Amino acid sequence: MTGKFFQRLKQLRKSHRVTQEQLAAHLGISYSGYRRYESGERDMPLSIAVKLADLYGIALDELVGRTPPCQ
Repeated sequence: MTGKFFQRLKQLRKSHRVTQEQLAAHLGISYSGYRRYESGERDMPLSIAVKLADLYGIALDELVGRTPPCQ
């Protein structure tokens, strides 16, 4: 994953006014687990990426920064 991906995760979370703790609970993972995904310390499984894309209503390509954000 690239730095763009980690920045995108944080940007999306903040724009939806969700804390890392709230997001982790929604995903069914620990806070520290999510924090590691967002900081780039740990690779995110596809299943979590799919849940995030669904939550934010975006495509996986947009989540990972392969396409520009839709307006």
